[in-house]
Amino acid sequence: MSSSYDIIIVGAGIVGAACAMECARSGLRTLVLERGHIGGGTTAAGMGHVVVMDDSEAQFALTNYSRGLWLALRPQLPADVEFDLCGTLWVAADHEEMAEVYRKQGFYEPRGVHVEVLDAEAVARVEPNLRAGLAGGLRVRDDAVVYPPCAARFFLEQAMQYGAELRQAVTVKRLLSNGGVELADGSRLAADRIVNATGPWSPELTPGLPVRKRKGHLVITDRAPGFVHHQIVELGYLKSAHSMGQDSVAFNIQPRLTGQMLIGSSRQFDAEDGGVDHAILDRMLRRAFEYLPGLKDLSAIRTWTGHRAATPDKLPVIGPTVVSDRIWLATGHEGLGITTSLGTGRLLADLLLGRPTAIPSDPFLPARFEKGGASHG
Repeated sequence: MSSSYDIIIVGAGIVGAACAMECARSGLRTLVLERGHIGGGTTAAGMGHVVVMDDSEAQFALTNYSRGLWLALRPQLPADVEFDLCGTLWVAADHEEMAEVYRKQGFYEPRGVHVEVLDAEAVARVEPNLRAGLAGGLRVRDDAVVYPPCAARFFLEQAMQYGAELRQAVTVKRLLSNGGVELADGSRLAADRIVNATGPWSPELTPGLPVRKRKGHLVITDRAPGFVHHQIVELGYLKSAHSMGQDSVAFNIQPRLTGQMLIGSSRQFDAEDGGVDHAILDRMLRRAFEYLPGLKDLSAIRTWTGHRAATPDKLPVIGPTVVSDRIWLATGHEGLGITTSLGTGRLLADLLLGRPTAIPSDPFLPARFEKGGASHG
């Protein structure tokens, strides 16, 4: 096969779209293949939170770097991306969780992240609809909210302005270790490099990749402008996020520029179907009502689910596979794919072109797992 492309990116979710934008902008002949709609899979099931996180130094490095790229891109984003610099309010229910507030403050401030510790009165002042009796919270001012499907579309539009091609309704059957992909109809497309950016479905193209599907539920309300002002997350969310084996729920809500609110979050492993699990949904909403009792008076206009790609160490997989340096990965972002999409795209392009990376790449390389790679062809 003669190679028509420098790189083929499989998957047009927000991560694949960001990779395409960065690769095309760097001068690589780029083709994006998508079997469904742009941003219609995991991206459409994301809350759109652009947030700095601190589970590990590597997670902080990627989320902080990516958030900076989002802030830099903000003036170019179209209105339908709904970029809202609302900040994050991590709320503490008790003194134990206030200790976590101070720990996070001690982590963020020396690393240049602007945070504020709020006492109980300050939390009630900035979010008066929260229940009384909370111990306090941590406000992270430069976190934001976006509408992920439109962000993915914008990234792809940018990529195409730089010369990238997009083909939809195309199913990739196999990645070829000698370069290129085999499609479901048996035809092949050649490229110097291939990127598997298919999120929860990435193990189908890269057997042995330790990525598991993690199902989540979302609810969007009718319009109630000003009901909440920040993305609000309970600090108990961190315990939920760390659970790798049990179903869990936590309170997580974000305001939308439309005046609506998006409510999360739930986590279920090994739940392959896309249907609403009403028991989990009820638990999630009850948790939200505990923090925002007034939510009971609002109408939910839509409920849906999606799957996210989780790895054992809670870090995405970015870089060349073990079995072939022609097959690359950009997957495993779990609940941080929206935040880290831009950082992933920049890191991937830098690695592909042998450029210095702004953050260490080793924590994200596929080689950290014993198994990896893809189908041979």
